[in-house]
Amino acid sequence: MADLSYLDAIILGVVEGLTEYLPISSTAHLTITEKLLGLEVNDPAVTAYTAVIQLGAIAATLLYFFRDIVRFAVAWFRGLTSTGARKDPDYGLAWAVVIGSIPVGIVGFLARDLISGALRSLWVVAVALLLWSIAMVVAERIYAGHEARGEIRGEHSVRPVDGVVIGLVQCLSLIPGVSRSGATISAGIARGIDRVTATRLSFFLAIPALTAAGLFQAVEEKDGLSALGVDPVVVGVVVAFVVAYATIAWLLRFVASNTLLPFVWYRIALAVVLAGVLAGGVITAT
Repeated sequence: MADLSYLDAIILGVVEGLTEYLPISSTAHLTITEKLLGLEVNDPAVTAYTAVIQLGAIAATLLYFFRDIVRFAVAWFRGLTSTGARKDPDYGLAWAVVIGSIPVGIVGFLARDLISGALRSLWVVAVALLLWSIAMVVAERIYAGHEARGEIRGEHSVRPVDGVVIGLVQCLSLIPGVSRSGATISAGIARGIDRVTATRLSFFLAIPALTAAGLFQAVEEKDGLSALGVDPVVVGVVVAFVVAYATIAWLLRFVASNTLLPFVWYRIALAVVLAGVLAGGVITAT
């Protein structure tokens, strides 16, 4: 495996921070970047590194939404012991996040060898980028139908069943190229949840999913991470944190008045370029 330099760590941190929450697939961009940097994408240490620097993005989410997270947690705990407190809309949203986080944890654990093995192919990434772009277009059309009928729902109407549906769809994001945020936001708007609320819900669902993945990989591949060195790992996490925080703020402003279609066109263009360079032998798929 090639050594991970400070420059590599910074580049990967920037890519992680920019793409973790945009619906364009952080896994796809990290895999492509690692190939361009000459890193072995199937090396356990590199796989662990890309999971661990997600903790920087998670820290950005925790800081950005700290007050909301505290509010939801308080509502959830109150609702467990008080019938009256269960009428609080925050209680239902908290349950949506809790329930929605379970499926991806189970599927991710059971399919961990497949995810870190056979699916770590850039051909898989190219196909997934394209196919999920179609799903995003379909989600936008369904949302337009909800909008025309006046059926768009806000944060106070999010229910546990929304968490179940979005959580199941989130499992598809374990396929590199689909995008966790792309899957969850698309599922949310298809359920008739307004774009900003669907995006916020996507952030909340990311906290348990990405934290669990990062910590699990860190424990599983602690020897490989040690070989990379502590400093590059810290640099990657810090850079990912800073960039992710700015990305969260930007994305929430963007979806307030825009559809997901600009991301769809980007994904399609990336898929076509990636397939071209793979077919031309410029880079290898694994």
